[in-house]
Amino acid sequence: MRAVLARRQPDLTVLMDRVNKSHNFSAILRNCDAAGVLGVHVVLPEQGLDLHRGTSAGTKKWVDVRRHEDIDGALAHLKSAGLHLVAAHPSSHAIDFREYDFTRPTALIMGAELHGVSLPALEAADTRVVVPMMGMVHSLNVSVATALLLYEAMRQREAAGMYDAVRMDDETFRERLFEWAYPTIARGRRKAGRPYPALDENGTILRD
Repeated sequence: MRAVLARRQPDLTVLMDRVNKSHNFSAILRNCDAAGVLGVHVVLPEQGLDLHRGTSAGTKKWVDVRRHEDIDGALAHLKSAGLHLVAAHPSSHAIDFREYDFTRPTALIMGAELHGVSLPALEAADTRVVVPMMGMVHSLNVSVATALLLYEAMRQREAAGMYDAVRMDDETFRERLFEWAYPTIARGRRKAGRPYPALDENGTILRD
């Protein structure tokens, strides 16, 4: 757990803009875990969405999911965190996703397959990227597209040595490690408004 958490990228995230199929939602979470994403952001469709446990393979435990009431609130939050907003959207203004510098703090905005990224998100985006297509279809499945973008981000960040050292502060690291190791106790502590107890080097809870 320590080794995986040490490779997490707190300045690389995905905003799911009303992704409306549970298997896509779950698959995107799985992609994020594989690429070392610490947490994702979600604006749910109006009808809601249930997590597809079979596809996610338990990754909701390892990837933080923050829900936002609307897209404007989600965008404002990401902007205030200093993230560059990158919308995956085919347009004349979009660049090949491999040309974007993923070593900069980045929030990828992925939309539902039918409608794509919403207009407010497109207008707020700092950059639009596209996955080149050589066939008759115009787009990929949203979870597949997300995987391509994240793995390009991972390739660039690996080359820059960004997975070689812990990229979060000590307190955040300790909190995440406790939540991963003891999720039930962590939930109880949060509900009671109590801090997490310390862990020793073997991950054993110390008395508090």
